[in-house]
Parts: sequence; structure tokens; C-alpha cells
Amino acid sequence: MIHQFQKYLQEKIEITDEQFESISTGLKVKKFEKNEILQYTGDNLKHGFFVGKGLLRAYSIDVKGKEHILQFAPENWLISDRNNMNNEPSIFFIDAIEATEAVLMPNDFMEQAASKVPCLQPMQIKLLNNSIRFMQKRINMLLSATAEERYLDFIKLYPNLTLRVPQWMIASYLGITPESLSRVRKELANKHFKP
Repeated sequence: MIHQFQKYLQEKIEITDEQFESISTGLKVKKFEKNEILQYTGDNLKHGFFVGKGLLRAYSIDVKGKEHILQFAPENWLISDRNNMNNEPSIFFIDAIEATEAVLMPNDFMEQAASKVPCLQPMQIKLLNNSIRFMQKRINMLLSATAEERYLDFIKLYPNLTLRVPQWMIASYLGITPESLSRVRKELANKHFKP
């Protein structure tokens, strides 16, 4: 699993095996069972997750008990609660939708790694910018896009998840009801759309 994380980094930047070895000492691999909760709201975890195998999600639960999914993290995705990175209690739950094997990365991993291996600095900035761009787009889609546009964007972002994730979770991510999602899928099928 650590090797998979190394490959992930090497696809993004030029980092030698020796450089990776020098920064990987604080990394740990952990397996999680399906439906296992990795993080609760209010936790103060000291790490984020790189998914090597399986599927995680981050979500909140409102006062009525309704879940609101913020992010899915399939293989080769990173997921964390930014509050924890600032030593504040988490605001999201993170759980395993499938049995998952992940690399636990200390919250300061990228910072510490960039100080040892300077070529990681641009990648750290790029990851942060991508995260901000993703959230801005997500907020804009929730505020202004139709249910169909949101679903098509979901398929583009997560092309392999429509068969791995229950429909009610996709609806939660899209901010619509499961009934609305069924309607959207039916309308797209009538247009001969194939995901």
C-alpha cells in the first residue's frame, strides 16, 4: 500500500525512491471494515487518508438525522477533515462504504515532506488549490445547477461509482431526494444516455 502511495506521488512529481524513503517513515497502513466509522464529528484526528483499495466518504448529519455527503474517496484519492489539520475538532464523519485499505498520513505530512524534498512544495500547493477549486465548483453546482447537471457532473468526477455506491448516497451527495435522482436517471435513459 505504501508503494501505491509512492506511485501516486511519482505520477505527479519527480521523486526518487530514496527521497520517498526519507519522507515515508511516519506513514502507516490500516484496514477498515465495510461500514466502519474512521472519524466522528468532534474527533481530533492527527492524520488524513490515502485510499489504496476500497471506498471512503465524508459526511455530516443534520439535527433531523439526515446525512449530507461532502466527498467520496475511491482508490488513489486523498480524504481528510481540514479542521483536524488546524488542530480543531472535525466537523465530518468519515466511514468506509467498502472494505478499505488506506495509508494514514500525519496532518503535517506534506509540510514536513516538502521541507525534506523541495520538489513536493509545488505539489502541496497544487493539491490545496485543487481542493479549493473542487469545493467552489461543488458549492456552485449545489446552488445553481439542475439535478440533471449535478448528476452528469458526478458521473464525470466519479465515473466508476454509480455501481459501487447506493443510489440514496448519490442523491445525498447531489443534494436531491432519491426520488428526484430516479427521475433524472429515467429521463437520461429516455435520451439514450449511458454513463
